[in-house]
Amino acid sequence: MTSGASVMNQRFTLLAAGILLATSASAAVAASAAAPPLLPLPQSIAPSKGSFRLTGQSVIVVPPGDAGARAAAERLAGLLAVNRGISPAITETQRNGAIRFVRTDGITKEGYRLDVTPRGATITASDDAGLFYGAVTLWQLATSGSDAIPATRIADAPRFRWRGLMLDSARHFQSPEFIKRFIDWMAVHKLNTFHWHLVDDQGWRIEIKKYPKLVEAGAWRTPASAPGAPTLPRTGGYYTQEQIREIVAYAAARHITIVPEIEMPGHALAPIRAYAGLGTGVIPPPGIESDWGVFPYLFNIEDGTFTFLQDVLTEVMALFPSEYIHVGGDEAVKDQWKASPRIQAQMKALGIRDEHALQSWFIQRMEKFLSSKGRRLIGWDEILEGGLAPNATVMSWTGVEGAVAAAKAGHDAVLSPQPVLYLNHRQGGTSAEPPGRGEQVTLRRVYDFDPAPDTLTDDQQRHILGLQANLWTEHMRTEERVAYSAFPRASAVAELGWSAADKRDFDGFVDRLVPQLARLKPMGLEASSSAFAPFATLGPAGGDKATITLANQIGAEIRYTTDGSAPDANSPVYARPLSLVMPTRVRAASFRHGMALPGNLDQTVDAMTIRRRDDTQLKLCTETIALQLEDDAPAEGKRAAFLTDIMNPCWVYEAAPLDGVNEIAVDVGQIPFNFQIGKDIEKIVFRPPATPEGEIEVRIDSCEGERIAVLPLAPAASNPALTTLKAKIAPRSGSHDLCFTYTAKGPSPMWAIDAVQLIPRP
Repeated sequence: MTSGASVMNQRFTLLAAGILLATSASAAVAASAAAPPLLPLPQSIAPSKGSFRLTGQSVIVVPPGDAGARAAAERLAGLLAVNRGISPAITETQRNGAIRFVRTDGITKEGYRLDVTPRGATITASDDAGLFYGAVTLWQLATSGSDAIPATRIADAPRFRWRGLMLDSARHFQSPEFIKRFIDWMAVHKLNTFHWHLVDDQGWRIEIKKYPKLVEAGAWRTPASAPGAPTLPRTGGYYTQEQIREIVAYAAARHITIVPEIEMPGHALAPIRAYAGLGTGVIPPPGIESDWGVFPYLFNIEDGTFTFLQDVLTEVMALFPSEYIHVGGDEAVKDQWKASPRIQAQMKALGIRDEHALQSWFIQRMEKFLSSKGRRLIGWDEILEGGLAPNATVMSWTGVEGAVAAAKAGHDAVLSPQPVLYLNHRQGGTSAEPPGRGEQVTLRRVYDFDPAPDTLTDDQQRHILGLQANLWTEHMRTEERVAYSAFPRASAVAELGWSAADKRDFDGFVDRLVPQLARLKPMGLEASSSAFAPFATLGPAGGDKATITLANQIGAEIRYTTDGSAPDANSPVYARPLSLVMPTRVRAASFRHGMALPGNLDQTVDAMTIRRRDDTQLKLCTETIALQLEDDAPAEGKRAAFLTDIMNPCWVYEAAPLDGVNEIAVDVGQIPFNFQIGKDIEKIVFRPPATPEGEIEVRIDSCEGERIAVLPLAPAASNPALTTLKAKIAPRSGSHDLCFTYTAKGPSPMWAIDAVQLIPRP
């Protein structure tokens, strides 16, 4: 298969053992024939005749003495070695049939031209980043299923200059090796900014030689657990300055700038625990560092505290050569400032009217220091409160409004709004999802985000530097969860940041995304399949039959089997809800253009499963602070995850089929209430318990309806993991909503439901 057209017709097949590149000469697909599977989508692609065959004997030619071109060539050779098992030799001597790197003037920063002909491939750019990104595009072409690369001319440049991901290493520590892999995944998406959240209330992850207690006191903690549960192993770690220099250099070689974040004036519990004199005099109780939420501990405004912060930033700037230094500035609860006579007196002496103005004064003082060192301050959009520092850049997380306000005032801004660009939100709606924020942020939802607010004029739009997605890791205790939560949604962020707005097309993006994920698998990425995998809704259909409804997030074709075999391109196509005789094993997979997509469904349908709902299938009564929280037991191995609203633990089994049911079973677990929510904790109200441990209560038709079952929690109180509670119920007919709540004296420990099972009469 040497012609450009035949190469375009190749497809990727998902096999059970993993994603493998495969070729196919059948069923030419119009979508794939229109453009090669490149991500992000280039600005322009012009196919031509013929193809260039890339083999192990091919060579890469770089200009003599051009270190940037040689670095790009080495990265290309390294990527080809991973995915193709070939590593072309690099030379400065011109050869026929070679890959050539050429430097020229006049091409946009980070832009490039790629010309592929039967005689070879030429990458042309004005800067090192452009040469590298051209190499990434050629690598993608070369890993599309054949060693014959279709003749093509590509002219490309990014839409935005800031195309980023933020990783929170403060809440959970990731190894330096993982950070490097994460940077590699970013680089092949042409993402260029790695915002590194290194400090917060729960951890201090960066070695500061002048203040060694920062890591001694702040780099390790014991996770919270419910009363009576075994103590969990201590967790943590920190990055030495030597490790950070190595990571910064590693990122720079891939044209990624690392922007460090040192939080102030809030999110300061970790440094205050290490050096109490930095705070307002309120001593943090032990163990509080294992809580989540918004803490009240702020830096004071003494000269010694500013000396400390300047010392820290001086060491930080010596490690990170980035233009920007992030200072946080968000969620600074000012109660301790208000309650401190010392701070109030200082405010009066300084002529500062209120605590919001004090925060502005604080940030402006730090901005002057950073400016004096040739750096620029960037902070979350709360730095707008009380007045923005003259040269500050705003990172807008509470919505797009902060970026709009900054741009209208002549300040630069980066869009990073929650929830759509907060990748700690669940991607899917099933129990397969790891812990995280309860609201779903799907791949489509991220891709549909518009990073160019339409309320800005053209001049104001120029202040929008770009966009960034954030990975907050309160509930990502493993590196695998970080990778799963980041991708493939980070792939959508990459396309939003690079590709032209008028070329955005979700279906085309999916067609190009699947091959990209295949390329990344040998690079160690196990991405989420939530966007592709089918999910099922089960229900009784009368007698010995059940109904099963299948769907997936992207609207792709679903094929299924009922004989236990794995579905393939010849299996029946799902078109409407199935009526099946129980028991039946249903297996399903999503397909696109005859290609199996990542993820699958394997569901046994019987009299019990059609009457079972796990916590993700139950409806939360409210979603004030909806979280999918991990159980605190067992200490080692797989733990349950509970979807709950911590402000109102309440679940509804909608349209529960009660015909023939005489018993109900509820799987419950207890978890610690380790949330800093201030006075809002007073809003969490329970019905009073009848027994010391409390009870699960089941009400019919509404949460204020008739109580049809009470399940005492006493048997579960001494079990730190899951416990199944059962209760008889009086016979009912038809379908009814069932509401599940529990009684308690207070929010700790917090009980959660893992699943509800309706048990039919034998």
